[in-house]
Amino acid sequence: MALKKDYEDIPGTFVFDADRGREGYQLNQFCISLRLQKNRDAFKAGEHAYLDGYKMTTEQRQAVLDRDWNRMLELGGNIYYTSKLAAYDGINFQQLAGLMTGMGDEAYRAMMVAGGRSPDGNRFQHEWDEGGDA
Repeated sequence: MALKKDYEDIPGTFVFDADRGREGYQLNQFCISLRLQKNRDAFKAGEHAYLDGYKMTTEQRQAVLDRDWNRMLELGGNIYYTSKLAAYDGINFQQLAGLMTGMGDEAYRAMMVAGGRSPDGNRFQHEWDEGGDA
């Protein structure tokens, strides 16, 4: 079992480090494959069959099929690669961020234009946990 890293206590964030990169290698290879039209066409023709070409875990595969964006990151996906799948679905990066935060794209945009999310209460996951020392 890997040791917990200090930055894993950042709420709502999955830091893409070397361990997560190794875990998500096949998932990311699938996502980046969608940069080519022939691969998008093959994926459109049969998502399940296309995914068979990548040795993803069952959980990664299901996250792709469900378009569970946050779960993909949790399972080793890199946001820049997973955004290729979003683009395939016609979702731009602002819309994707809105989906991932649960805010919707317009509320997300307004928050970012206003300077972003306040760090107060958002620095450590243990601040969100019941009984945590804030």
